[in-house]
Amino acid sequence: MAVSQVLSQLGQGFGVAFAPMNLGFAALGAFFGTVVGLLPGLGPINGVAMLIPIAYAMNLPPETALILLAAVYVGAEYGGRIASILINVPGDAAAVMTTLDGYPLARQGMASVALSLSAWASFVGSLVAFFGIVALAPALAKWALAFGPAEYFVLMVFAFCCLTGLLGEDPVKGILATTIGLAISTVGVDANSGVYRFTFDVPHLADGIDFVVVVIGLFAITELLQMLERAVAGAAISVPPGDRKLFNLQELRFTWPTVMRSSLTGFGLGVLPGAGASVASAIAYANEKRIGERRGADAKFGQGDMRGLTAPESANNAAAIGSFIPMLTLGVPGSGTTAVMMGALTLYNITPGPVLFDAQPQLVWGLIASLAVANVILFIMNVPLVRVFASILAVPPWILMPGIVCVSFIGVYSINASTFDLLLMLGIGAVGYLLRKAGLPVAPLILGVVLGGMMEQNLRRALAISNGDVSILFSSPVTISFWVLAVAVFVLPALIRRWKAKRG
Repeated sequence: MAVSQVLSQLGQGFGVAFAPMNLGFAALGAFFGTVVGLLPGLGPINGVAMLIPIAYAMNLPPETALILLAAVYVGAEYGGRIASILINVPGDAAAVMTTLDGYPLARQGMASVALSLSAWASFVGSLVAFFGIVALAPALAKWALAFGPAEYFVLMVFAFCCLTGLLGEDPVKGILATTIGLAISTVGVDANSGVYRFTFDVPHLADGIDFVVVVIGLFAITELLQMLERAVAGAAISVPPGDRKLFNLQELRFTWPTVMRSSLTGFGLGVLPGAGASVASAIAYANEKRIGERRGADAKFGQGDMRGLTAPESANNAAAIGSFIPMLTLGVPGSGTTAVMMGALTLYNITPGPVLFDAQPQLVWGLIASLAVANVILFIMNVPLVRVFASILAVPPWILMPGIVCVSFIGVYSINASTFDLLLMLGIGAVGYLLRKAGLPVAPLILGVVLGGMMEQNLRRALAISNGDVSILFSSPVTISFWVLAVAVFVLPALIRRWKAKRG
């Protein structure tokens, strides 16, 4: 597609996005998405799913409905960081990595700075992805087609190798935590054979353990138990609000390389169908942690490093925007949320795929342009509200934490309307408390839960295609490239440390 043609169609798209009704619904969706992302247990999938029947019942035009849903999606990615930073409870899976450095910054009295800096990182990540969509959509669609089950499995292996940077000072504990996460992901009925795995004759476990139940238990419930422990011990529980409300120029310069690297990483992974923002944020964080610790001894990842805050935020927003490419160009959902949005398209008798750009250019380019518009709206909305969000810290913890737990209970119950999920959440929270007391890191466990299911499914699909021949995992340039990267990520840091030790 010629540059002039792309620019012409993008101009038409902005004409659609700036229509008063579409602009109003974009602002409404951005606000609603931020609230959805803020509340633990909801996440972008639930937010989009809730609005689909409402949009259809209102007889909204297809482009307006899509603009509304896209704004909710991007807004939820923005909102997920708020609870992660302020109360150490991620709003969704993609925000898990934000807790690692966001919450320590809040504990240091830099909550407002962290909120404003993460908003900036989210803005840049979304903007990079927007330009990426405009410039590279056709080419990236062809690249995404090169990914089959074998390629996705090796991608997951690469993601786990990247986790070596998250294992902490005791790799054995990190590997144990990852193994526990992988074990949780195997609970339920095996999709291929129909065999019940690790259900212990409990019917409620047949569908597996929902990710929301795990993440709320490990963060909200565990945080409450730790708060109670500190209160009983007589320790002061305080998260100071801080004096400074915005990040400064020095902090912007310090984090800028991280933001750009992570934005490109997130966008590249977002283009891959099914990879998702959670994978992107994990890989981006691990990459920056490795770079930061290699370049200087002043790295404080896990203790309040601003690079550890901006990396996952720019990556998950870039991945969220990037996930629209496979949906629009291939008719394949790039994430769980875009899968739900494809359901909205079917309500309007619209079939996403390669012909969509030619059949309905106004719809496609209007949606692409609205992603940039919604991103600007969210940035303008989130920065002034930093003071409002930070004021949450003024609420006494003995009031705040029970309130968070109540919201968490509602979020978990809303998934399946099951009291068993509530009991399971409490049990996981108690186990998570014991794991933290034992010094096991939570991040590898969560990522084991997130990636385990996808990893197993793609491995079994690949072996089914090859009739059990494992050489399929090494048979394409993509798989070979990822195997090389995985080995390099795992081995090179140890070799570099050994080389430095010899020189020193």
